[in-house]
Amino acid sequence: MARPITLFTGQWADMPLTQLVPLAKRMGYDGLELACWGDHFNVQEALASPRYVADKRGLLREYGMECYAIGNHLTGQAVCDRIDERHQAILPAHVWGDGDPEGVRQRAAQEMKDTARAAARFGAPTVTGFTGSSIWHAVYAFPPTPQSYIDKGFKDFGARWTPILDVFDERCVNFALEVHPTEIAFDIASAERAISAVNGHARFGFNFDPSHFAYQGVDYVGFVRRFGARIFNAHMKDVWWNKGDGTVGVFGGHTAFGDARRNWDFRSVGRGMIDFEAIIVALNDVRYAGPLSVEWEDTRMDRVHGATESAAFCRKLDFPPAAGAFDAAFENKLPQGGMAG
Repeated sequence: MARPITLFTGQWADMPLTQLVPLAKRMGYDGLELACWGDHFNVQEALASPRYVADKRGLLREYGMECYAIGNHLTGQAVCDRIDERHQAILPAHVWGDGDPEGVRQRAAQEMKDTARAAARFGAPTVTGFTGSSIWHAVYAFPPTPQSYIDKGFKDFGARWTPILDVFDERCVNFALEVHPTEIAFDIASAERAISAVNGHARFGFNFDPSHFAYQGVDYVGFVRRFGARIFNAHMKDVWWNKGDGTVGVFGGHTAFGDARRNWDFRSVGRGMIDFEAIIVALNDVRYAGPLSVEWEDTRMDRVHGATESAAFCRKLDFPPAAGAFDAAFENKLPQGGMAG
């Protein structure tokens, strides 16, 4: 069977879930990747109230929809980050608290442990999200940044996330980091280092999203082939790059998304420069059977139009892997020592 096509709800959090579920069904989706903001999924309510979980599940079932993953990117960001005033806008009030940076990080870690517990109660096998990073500010190595400084950042990540991952393991839930600028892993090399920092923890893997690799010049198909066993979720999101007016580089020039000067910008799926055909082939080769989850972000397009065409694009694009070799009928029929070409 082809993979389910789902919609990540993070960009739709302004819309009540009671409205989004039937809309997503009309747009052509099989399910949702529920974000832990807006009213889409509340971690503490899911833990406190069996009725809350039953009502959410009931709403999905009413429209023939499924949930394969819970997304808690915003709280995960605060686990390792250097906390500043921007985090208050994205965090639940009980996680922000008094804003003391270490207190925020500790409460964010507890909330991520609770997210594992809530996902298990809800029946979602995967939590997607961010980790934050204490060393992202040093991505451009000036003042001169020795590897010992970077090592401390990965050590901090390992120390903070290993206890969280242990709770994920207790609940038989996977954590899928969306490899992404501002996270501890943002390309292939840093992803390898992140795995090492948590000693290859079985519950630590990736939410593959090609849009964050392409404009950096990272081999996004190679990422699939290298980390296939650790890809727990796959975002379908498109991007174009090298399309600006030459005044803004890959770092963004402090411009907003949609600014025509930008070197790169996200596009509706199928309208950018990502080779999704190669991605599907690679996902089949590594036996990824999870959802293709559209994370729709295109500042120039109406989102209902864009999400609808994205669902149709992914459904047409996807195909199940072969059950056997196309020339299997000829096996054992060659003469001894014979050759075919």
